[in-house]
Amino acid sequence: MQKKFTDLFIDFDDTLYDTHGNSVVALQELFEQLELHRYFANPQEFYDAYWQTNIDLWTQYARGEISRDYLIVERFRRPLSVGKGLEDADEAYCLSASDQFLDLCSSKPGVVEGAHELMDYLRGCGYRMHMCSNGFHEVQYKKLRACGLRDHFDTIILSEDAGANKPSLQFFDYALRTSGAQAATTLMIGDNFNTDILGAKQAGLATLYFNRYPDYPAPSPVDFEVKALKEIMDIL
Repeated sequence: MQKKFTDLFIDFDDTLYDTHGNSVVALQELFEQLELHRYFANPQEFYDAYWQTNIDLWTQYARGEISRDYLIVERFRRPLSVGKGLEDADEAYCLSASDQFLDLCSSKPGVVEGAHELMDYLRGCGYRMHMCSNGFHEVQYKKLRACGLRDHFDTIILSEDAGANKPSLQFFDYALRTSGAQAATTLMIGDNFNTDILGAKQAGLATLYFNRYPDYPAPSPVDFEVKALKEIMDIL
């Protein structure tokens, strides 16, 4: 295949880094360290409340509806409040729980299957690669070090530096300026259809949707769609 792209914008969380898998382990460790069994009859109550809250808040954050500080406190205040005796958990306790969780999660090296092989392959092909993420600055760099993928990227582009989250046009304009990439020769690779794919399409970029839930195909046309990272090597 003739090389069409010179630059790749690549999402990080749950595209390369196994954020969900690492978070599951970290959440279990947090439950034990905070001795939350004192407040929850069943750990699953806490886990279920956390995941539902996390999805809701990150969706709002991507839309610019809530602040980073609000997300950090609220994502633990809500699930903790399900526990008997923690209904009025104060901000300091929630912040402490959040900091502890992030330390646990971001130190884990787990990646999505095939991530290292793909990144080695793409680097060998000569693509310029730029990480595009809505994640928090200090956490993302720690994850990059933990999983050993930092040196594969030419540029790290984070929403906190852009002043806007994916899928906003402001984020992608910033990414193009910072990386020196041209929209016509840049491909966005990501697992989140709303933030990664729609945002990139609106910015005039080609898109590759890493669909981790193949029973639910892309809701609108994309340039490429894969179900496993290794399939990308057959496209690029």
